[in-house]
Amino acid sequence: MSQPKVLIVIGDATETLDTMYPYYRLIEAGFQPVVAAPEKRLYQLVMHEVKPGWTITKEWEGYTLQADVAFADIDPEDYAGILFSGGRAPEYIRYDEDLVRVTKHFFAENKPIASVCHGVEIPAYADCVRGRRMATVPKCKFDLEVCGGTFVNEPCVVDGNLVSGRTFHDNGHYIGAWIELLQKARQPVQA
Repeated sequence: MSQPKVLIVIGDATETLDTMYPYYRLIEAGFQPVVAAPEKRLYQLVMHEVKPGWTITKEWEGYTLQADVAFADIDPEDYAGILFSGGRAPEYIRYDEDLVRVTKHFFAENKPIASVCHGVEIPAYADCVRGRRMATVPKCKFDLEVCGGTFVNEPCVVDGNLVSGRTFHDNGHYIGAWIELLQKARQPVQA
């Protein structure tokens, strides 16, 4: 029996911990993470932190990560769930028409969705957050609310099939709830 595949959406300047923690947790839980990006190539991840005395985020280069599939080549029917990682990438990749198509599929089909930090910018742009409660980094509160969502400042917000956290500091809170949804979705329906 093959492992269910789960998309992890990235681009250049995706946050390292927002991406790598769920990547390995998916493997641990018996899922196959599939890294999706604008093109099938190597991407540069970054690390973000607000340093003492700073009022904005400082950024360092993190690991690199190979994308397994380009957005244009995704058949969303092949995937059990999706994660929108954070960092600066969502601000740039959210306009990709194929990413919008894929995003809309997961919301329409009620499949397990996770979003962290700036990841909210993708489903917000795809008009999928209207009426939904979500956590995100406070500086993305506007993006969520202007698109009809409700900002919740908590480490884990579950709204139906949508699980969200604010930043990588919330990984231990929201990823487990998302994986539970993925595990429930792969259980055969009892008659």
